[in-house]
Amino acid sequence: MNIFDELKTDHDKQRALLDNLSDTQGDEAERRTQFNVLKAQLQAHATAEERYFYSPLINNDSTVDLSRHGIAEHHEIDELIETIEQTDMSSPAWLQHLKSLKHKVLHHLEDEEQGFFQQAGKVLSTQQKSELGSDYRLEMDQQGI
Repeated sequence: MNIFDELKTDHDKQRALLDNLSDTQGDEAERRTQFNVLKAQLQAHATAEERYFYSPLINNDSTVDLSRHGIAEHHEIDELIETIEQTDMSSPAWLQHLKSLKHKVLHHLEDEEQGFFQQAGKVLSTQQKSELGSDYRLEMDQQGI
């Protein structure tokens, strides 16, 4: 699979994990388990995506701003995860922070899939797309994701 296929596969996993976590109805143990899975997925994905998607694109004039924007959104997601970790899971604030995280992640995924992928597709060669996809998946596998 090329880099776009690999990223889309993980984006779909993230959407499902967010939905599963949103559906935990006060079961703190299940909520904690689901949150930890989501957190690991988001963190591994951000690291691998920055290395094997944004990094090669940040050097191109037509994709530098999009790359910077994506990396900035990763930082915002990290901050929301930290806020959620510091909030009591049984409190209404926890659900509100989760809602903010879900909104931010879904916005980020849509930005990439509906705009950035098309622009990046014009910059990367077919061989680069394939190699970056393989490198990305290898990194995710090594992180156990």
